[in-house]
Amino acid sequence: MFSVKPLKPTFKSYLLPVQTDLKKTPQPPIKKLEAKLLPGEIVVNEVSFVRKCIGADSSHGDLWGKLICTNFKVSFITHDALPKQRFQVANRLLGEHDVPLACVEQVVTVNDAKGKQKVLCSNQKLKFNPTELILYCKDFRIIRFRFDEAGPQSAKKVCLAIAHYSQPADPQLLFGFEYVGKQYYGSLGERVNGVDPGGGLQMPLFDRPSEWDREIKRTGAAEWRVCSINEGYIVSSSLPEYFVVPVSLADQDLKQYLCFFTAHRIPLWCWNHPNGSALVRMASISDPLQQRKLDQRICSAITKSHPQRSDVLKSDLDKNLPNIQDIQAAFVKVRQICVIEPFEESEEKWLSSMESSRWLEYVRAFLKHSAEVVYLLEGKHVSVILQEEEDRDLSCVVSSLVQLMLDPHFRSLTGFQSLVQKEWVMAGHRFLDRCNHLKKNDKEESPLFQLFLDCVWQIINQYPAAFEFTETYLTVLSDSMWIPVFSTFLFNCPQQRTENSMDFSKSKCIPLGEEKALRFPPVWDWSQQFTPKDQALFNNPMYVGKGATCVQNGAVKSFRRTKKNYSSTLRGMPSSLRNILMDGHDSLTLTRRNSLVPRLKPDFSQIREVVESPTERFFRDWVSRPADLQGMLIPQLLPSHLALWRLYFLRWVPEASILKGGPVTAYHKLSQLADEVEKLQSQLRQYKGATPASTPTSNPSAPPSDHSRMYFKAGSTLEPSSTPEYLSSSFPFSPVGNMCRRSILGTPLSKFLNGAKIWLSTETLANEAL
Repeated sequence: MFSVKPLKPTFKSYLLPVQTDLKKTPQPPIKKLEAKLLPGEIVVNEVSFVRKCIGADSSHGDLWGKLICTNFKVSFITHDALPKQRFQVANRLLGEHDVPLACVEQVVTVNDAKGKQKVLCSNQKLKFNPTELILYCKDFRIIRFRFDEAGPQSAKKVCLAIAHYSQPADPQLLFGFEYVGKQYYGSLGERVNGVDPGGGLQMPLFDRPSEWDREIKRTGAAEWRVCSINEGYIVSSSLPEYFVVPVSLADQDLKQYLCFFTAHRIPLWCWNHPNGSALVRMASISDPLQQRKLDQRICSAITKSHPQRSDVLKSDLDKNLPNIQDIQAAFVKVRQICVIEPFEESEEKWLSSMESSRWLEYVRAFLKHSAEVVYLLEGKHVSVILQEEEDRDLSCVVSSLVQLMLDPHFRSLTGFQSLVQKEWVMAGHRFLDRCNHLKKNDKEESPLFQLFLDCVWQIINQYPAAFEFTETYLTVLSDSMWIPVFSTFLFNCPQQRTENSMDFSKSKCIPLGEEKALRFPPVWDWSQQFTPKDQALFNNPMYVGKGATCVQNGAVKSFRRTKKNYSSTLRGMPSSLRNILMDGHDSLTLTRRNSLVPRLKPDFSQIREVVESPTERFFRDWVSRPADLQGMLIPQLLPSHLALWRLYFLRWVPEASILKGGPVTAYHKLSQLADEVEKLQSQLRQYKGATPASTPTSNPSAPPSDHSRMYFKAGSTLEPSSTPEYLSSSFPFSPVGNMCRRSILGTPLSKFLNGAKIWLSTETLANEAL
């Protein structure tokens, strides 16, 4: 027998032997889904395994996470992420998927199996387990959540919690009270970290006499004085503690008169024209027997304040303008058309529906009436009294628009904010009721402030270089109404803020020290919401400030508009159809679609013989001259000149978002150009200020410090920047995650986005044909 020699193994392992003595590699912990809470914010209820709907037709791209209800917001927390968009503006008070409870208009629950749907109100019971939750928001968003994998009882509880906390029964249940108490006040009444809400603002809040004094001096109102008879709100609960009255009216006289005015709201000074004319607002006189006597005394005092002792004319806003219910009805219709209703295929359906809402008609009515008041102040050199039943709604809109048209100071960012503070907040506009923060009375709700912002946008759209701020600023300002931490939009008047904050501080044992009440931060401190980078979106690169010049064909010239571009729309037009206004004593008439058909039948040669009124002549002369952007501005008021504010009304509709389209494309280029000019000016100043010895060592190509006001910076000369891929007509907002619809190609909305006009009335067609 031969012995067999064992074969050597030929297999070679390249894996390392398992080492049992080493510790196992620790797995990264799963990050918990938790909401970021503000001071004073608590979690009320939550439910896991919730799906946030991104698309309407399929679940592709939907996000999974946890839905949380706090005493401030509805928060959706997810590990998933939407495609990151570099332009996405982040609010420091809200997360990417957060909605403030004050912004929730309706809470709708759905059960697919039973085919049931229910609108939840506060303290209501829900008899079925919801499979879907739909939130209709006041900023036109619609957000959907699915509970297919969530616990049915947990889903029901979070829906009920959202419905309950979005409809507080008392002002002190608004989140702002808890936030301010924890954010700014310590246990001994001292400031937390020395923070003073609103203490760093460089604008007047008009809550002290010195700020009114400065406004009097700025406008040259020498015959007007600051009155303090309402200090401590002992005279009127809706008036500010300090306001301005004629010098010739003594405090004793005012105390005697106030009982005859509605809510004791005696006449308030708004503004003085350089020619001495004054703009005044006042409530109605409640005692008819005292009407004539008080009118004479008030008008006499205002006349004495005028250098030329000019007359005083009164404008009755209740008779000449739509009421708050009409404005609310029009706004609801616009929301229904833009957001809720499906887009029809009929060619005229969407455009005619938008016109029939009458929203743009009301915008035009307020602009027109304000321009009439401008004519009286500027053209006739007379003082004007704006009279309204309570002087807290329509007068806020008209007085603000008149000052915006006449005073370039209010077209700057700081000036505009001071205008809103003066004519809305301190004058006692009912923000609590008109925003319906407490959901108590729908009849009191009315979007007057949104109407005002729309009117401002219309003027900006026609004179873009006259305003320091942008439409993004106006949109963000409107959105801030639904963040209930700012004193600006939270109360009906300053007295209500004082009274409620005193009661709240006592109930919560918050020592106020030497202060009378909790000091809520005003919305004007934008650093509370946005970074300095994002705040640059408020700055208009085209703004022509006081004394600014521009370069045309190598020569430095004043910024002017040409006669051809702006007056051609009026040439050859009959005077009765021109874009000019009636006399101030005439009643305001609002034209509707097809309302001019009978008037268009006669021969136009007969209409041209109509004699021009002084008002028509005044506006014709103004339009024929080059516009002074630092002077009076009158908006064009033909229906074809007014447009739908797309960024505000359509920003959350994904299908209406135009990729690399809309005004943002021009804004992007102009911002880069303005940034490049700023850098060149900075380098030029450095060059001029450098000594001869230091000039050779200076480095002109070194990047300057980043103090640019522009959001978009100028690119390098080697790589000229093109329009970024992420820009769209919704910029800087992202419609992703809102309720989507089917394709809109070929629909009226598609035609509108491509330039079709909304207002297709006979009046428009007639005027443009002439």
